[in-house]
Amino acid sequence: MAAGARTAREEWSQGWLVVLSASLGFSLFSVMLSGAGIFMQPLGEEFGWNRTTLSAGPAIATTMTAFLSPFFGILIDKYGSRRLALPGVVLTTVAMASFGLMNGSATLWIAMWVIFGMILVTIKSTIWSAAVARKFEKSRGLALGLVVAGTAVAQGIVPMLGNWLIEGFGWRQAYIWMALGWGSLTFIVCLLFFHDGFSKREKALAEAARQAGDVPADVPGLSIPEAVRSPALWMILASSFIVMAVTQGFSIHLFPILTESGIGRAQAAQLLFLSGLAAVAGKLATGWLLDRYRPNWVGGLTLAACALAMVPLMEGARSMPLVVFAMLMNGYAIGTKTNITLFFAAEYGGMKNFGKIYGTISAVISLATGLGPLLAGRMYDTSGNYDSFLMVGAAGCVIGGLLLVVLPRAPRWRKPEPEQAEAVA
Repeated sequence: MAAGARTAREEWSQGWLVVLSASLGFSLFSVMLSGAGIFMQPLGEEFGWNRTTLSAGPAIATTMTAFLSPFFGILIDKYGSRRLALPGVVLTTVAMASFGLMNGSATLWIAMWVIFGMILVTIKSTIWSAAVARKFEKSRGLALGLVVAGTAVAQGIVPMLGNWLIEGFGWRQAYIWMALGWGSLTFIVCLLFFHDGFSKREKALAEAARQAGDVPADVPGLSIPEAVRSPALWMILASSFIVMAVTQGFSIHLFPILTESGIGRAQAAQLLFLSGLAAVAGKLATGWLLDRYRPNWVGGLTLAACALAMVPLMEGARSMPLVVFAMLMNGYAIGTKTNITLFFAAEYGGMKNFGKIYGTISAVISLATGLGPLLAGRMYDTSGNYDSFLMVGAAGCVIGGLLLVVLPRAPRWRKPEPEQAEAVA
């Protein structure tokens, strides 16, 4: 075996706890966004806010993360993920709980989301994926799939848990208990198991391994000027922006889409739980497929399939089998967006400047995730229904998928075996 080459089994033996803690950490990132839909009705009834105002909160938070993502990408490459993630988990927990103190002021609502967005960047996907991508090469697709599966867990559990807390204790207590419960568990697990190779001990071990010839001395990948000139990265960026905008708008408004179709709140929460289960399966299956087949076809067709989650819900819930099909497709296909983007950023950009490259891509994606829910809310307030947004969303998913299908083959970053290098010489 070549120096530095590890088998997939060895990668998992050494890195599975990092994947577990990263997945839980990323799930905390999604709690507030996954629960936005279930809070729309009680907040709207108590404060008289329309859908545009209610959608503005998540839009502002994701926009804030967009502006800060490149800066945090630089910090990740310099200091590692752990030093940013641990305090980020604590601050995020406190910020989430503070939403239970709202008094009906729309200005306060906006200000709280601005602060929340500034904090949220410390636990977004770049933080967790950078640590995992450094530890996995042969099983990178599956490992990243498990990390982003944390969002699927949140998307499945939060609607049911949040609706139960709202109905039993009120929306204020729901915010507080979801924050404290999820945040405390995340902090404990990450404190014990989330390591990214940047501690003094890990650096010393890595240096000893390099001197012994067990790992390569440098990390392959594009320089920043090369990344800026890469057509493939620009195509990945465009695809991610389009698909993320329409699918995030769909996800944030999915709960009211269902309830306004005549489905009760409890049943709607159950359907979202079903979607969450499908999302876990989708992330794992997509990660497995990305490691084994041509990634641009796997990623492109999966993103294009997101349209199948939206089309059945046009003109309301016409039949329960169609609704169930839409929920399964929503989970399986839509839940893979971050996984696919992470994989392609690492494959086409390499790991040399992964934090900076994906931090920039993530910033643009964050703008899209803020725009999508706001667009959906505005189109609803204008037309009185979600049909026009669902039509635009389905078309956007197909376009985004096609952009990945036509990508060129990814560079081969792995160094040749010593025997091969000698033969060439």
